[in-house]
Amino acid sequence: MNAEIISVGTELLLGHTINTDASFVARELSTIGVNLLFAGTVGDNVSRLKEALESALRRSDLVITTGGLGPTGDDLTKETIAETAGKKLVLHQESLDRIVRYFKGRVLGETQKKQALLPEGCTVFPNDHGTAPGCGFETDAGKIIIMLPGPPSELIPMLKNYAIPYLTKDGQAVIVSRIVRVFGLGEGFVAEKIPDLTDCANPTAATYAKDGEMFVRVTARAENQETAQAMCAPVVEELKNRFHEFIYGIDVESLEEVVVTELGKRGLHLATAESCTGGLLAKRITDIAGASKVFQMGAVTYANEIKTLLLGVPESTLKQYGAVSEQTARAMAEGVRAKSGSELGIGITGIAGPDGGTPEKPVGLIYIAFCDGEHTWVRKMQHGASKGREYLRWLAASNALDMVRRYLAGCGGLEEAAYAKKV
Repeated sequence: MNAEIISVGTELLLGHTINTDASFVARELSTIGVNLLFAGTVGDNVSRLKEALESALRRSDLVITTGGLGPTGDDLTKETIAETAGKKLVLHQESLDRIVRYFKGRVLGETQKKQALLPEGCTVFPNDHGTAPGCGFETDAGKIIIMLPGPPSELIPMLKNYAIPYLTKDGQAVIVSRIVRVFGLGEGFVAEKIPDLTDCANPTAATYAKDGEMFVRVTARAENQETAQAMCAPVVEELKNRFHEFIYGIDVESLEEVVVTELGKRGLHLATAESCTGGLLAKRITDIAGASKVFQMGAVTYANEIKTLLLGVPESTLKQYGAVSEQTARAMAEGVRAKSGSELGIGITGIAGPDGGTPEKPVGLIYIAFCDGEHTWVRKMQHGASKGREYLRWLAASNALDMVRRYLAGCGGLEEAAYAKKV
């Protein structure tokens, strides 16, 4: 299903107010497998709105408008949509009753009451945080139109609580999406490998980049949940067959979720020693519920003397190879494992920038070590300063998590840094 978003309001068009509605709606649509084709803004002008609606209905299966449902004279979204779709506006008594209760003890004018006029036959979305209800309906041509209020405090709960359920259970079809998470391969590379899957209409497969990794959303539309799930299943299996251990989870939220879950299943414990990531890895792990059962210790050892004092990194190692080196990363992982009494240890050291690089050790050079007491693996990351400090730190922590989850899965490749290109 392709969708378009039309945001209504002269204040948005002129830039007086930032339009956060469209981006939020787009994110929510993506979670149910609806592809955003276009998003635009129109002012409080009936002819422009009508023109935008007509164009959107020609191009897309779903049109969502935000704003223009209020009581003022320039709130003409409903009237324009009803006219464009050939629908009459009729009084929705329940909405009127809610407006009357909202204004109890205050003057209720006729302009306020007009908010209860809605397209005939529509599904009404109650406004639990304001007065203007939203709604959804299907045109004679089979296109879906959804109207939502403009204020984010009203739009967000209405979208989540009423509009999304309306779209996913509209009486005709159910939409099911499966998320296939991939680390170690870029979005472009994966997309090149699955044109036969991304070109399908139902189920669909679409690639997305996210925070140094990527995912494939597989979406099916069917008459019921079971059929839609069954339609997604062979596509998910085909992705597994093509990308193997680069897939770290299906319908999971993050690498850290997978790592915490798998450590818990095995009764193993992890400790971390970080330099350039400044505790980011430990934070990501402890953000996951249940981390206390598997995470023993997190140390941020920026200074060389602290690496020696807390982790037992030999001064000779630091002097000979430097703080940013494979040897130091190894010693950090081995040291934090021993100090914490954990079965597993991670050490991260590098240059995240923007300063501190040299020709021999440029910004972006990061070493991640992982130790299980018998063996220590080291992954070298080298991405360059252009990526930026925060990106490099995030990617380093992700690489560390990827090493742990590969170890737990027994799939090898611990020393192969993202992004690998071999499948």
